[in-house]
Amino acid sequence: MRIRIPDARSILLLCCLLAGVALLSGQKVMAGDQLPPSIQAILDQWDVPGEAVSILVQARGDASPRLRVNAETPRNPASVMKLFTTYAALEALSPGHTWETRVHAGGPVRAGRLQGDLWFEGGGDPFLTAEDFWGLLGSVRRRGIAHIDGDLVFDDSRFAAAERDPGAFDNRPYHAYNQPPHPLLVNLNAIKFELESLQTGDGVRVSMHPPLGNLPVENRLRADPSVWCGAYRWHVDYRLAGDAGAPLAVLEGRQGAGCGPRRLHRAGLPVETYVHGLFDALWTHWGGEFSGGWRTGTWANVTADPLARHESRPLSAVVQTTNKYSNNVMARQLALSIAAEQGTRPASEADGRAAVMDVLRRQGLALEGFQLDEVAGLSRDNRITVEHVAELLDHVHASLIMPEFLASLPVAGVDGTLRNRFRGEPEAGRIRAKTGSINHVSGIGGYVRNLSDETLMVAVLINHQDAHRGSGTAIQNAVLRWAFNHAADDAL
Repeated sequence: MRIRIPDARSILLLCCLLAGVALLSGQKVMAGDQLPPSIQAILDQWDVPGEAVSILVQARGDASPRLRVNAETPRNPASVMKLFTTYAALEALSPGHTWETRVHAGGPVRAGRLQGDLWFEGGGDPFLTAEDFWGLLGSVRRRGIAHIDGDLVFDDSRFAAAERDPGAFDNRPYHAYNQPPHPLLVNLNAIKFELESLQTGDGVRVSMHPPLGNLPVENRLRADPSVWCGAYRWHVDYRLAGDAGAPLAVLEGRQGAGCGPRRLHRAGLPVETYVHGLFDALWTHWGGEFSGGWRTGTWANVTADPLARHESRPLSAVVQTTNKYSNNVMARQLALSIAAEQGTRPASEADGRAAVMDVLRRQGLALEGFQLDEVAGLSRDNRITVEHVAELLDHVHASLIMPEFLASLPVAGVDGTLRNRFRGEPEAGRIRAKTGSINHVSGIGGYVRNLSDETLMVAVLINHQDAHRGSGTAIQNAVLRWAFNHAADDAL
């Protein structure tokens, strides 16, 4: 049989027909790693090379992306990693999952006196606030206890002791974002200092919330007219002095003269010391008496009804706070909670990582090249690709936990870490995405509802010198704006 070889004219006609089919179907990809002019202009403006950037834009249901640049290159995602951790928690625990903090009496109660210790059994609640703790103590008080003869005993056996030094990542152990996880974490173990320059002289008034009677403050701050009020964090230093039994908070540096109240959030106290000090202050508010210390132990009488208990917010609400405000310690608590609920107790950081990876695998996600070192994204060793992000976003959109996951993402121009982006612009309210930023790393992953009401999945990762200082955000915004303005039948 003779085989007919098509001539050049036939080949050209066939190519034109195939191109027409592709245009009609909306399956378009920029040639190679070519960038649209509007995005390339931003890279040129910030002097960021194309090889430092990965981008993937794809409509749900399309077989091919509309923009694909360095999509298989593993990069550090910073807090974009929280997408995977929070998704794993929703799948493994269910959106309605709650945590319980229990209080037990370590002795008989007679005539309003607890003749023994008061036990607190930590359940791993990621968001047990000072107000929640105050309510829990009110429940104890209503059980007829006014005086506690013994100590506070903290059962922290649900999680293993933190493996990482809180200052190892960036040498800032007292910054709240470096707080390690703990099964009895209250108020994120954070202290809010309010700093206000006095109207006369060079003094600065300092107040602390919540009030911790076991943490005196040494105020060495002074007002300085040469310091811009908005830059006070650069000029105020916080550290803990003294020893574990008698800590001292030291604040020193300068704040702008005439500045109104400025807030500084810090951490660093051992969780047990923090809870002991908070208990002392709040128990007094309830009219109780206590003069004991604290120690750790494991509550053995697991069948006994607790004296009081606090049930947390549901996981769906916890995930919202975690993603919208990129809370590191809450993400860490979620990973440990997955492991603990699967029966691993005390759950370690390694157990949490393994639990997250196990959920992702069981959900059928392709994880080749996926490297999880730290579940909140605060690591130099995490590695993912924009393809990993897009696959997760596509998978989530078809899953039963999709409503809770989407509700957890910051909304452009509205809330969370995107509240100041596209405000007052057409894109506001039509972008839901998780941001990420650490030194020299910038990223975003989420959904864009474009002008044609298509849902696009967008992932951008930039690893480059000073990417966190503006260039990363500028590139992200250019990609998001391009995705918002380009429908399937627009010419590229």
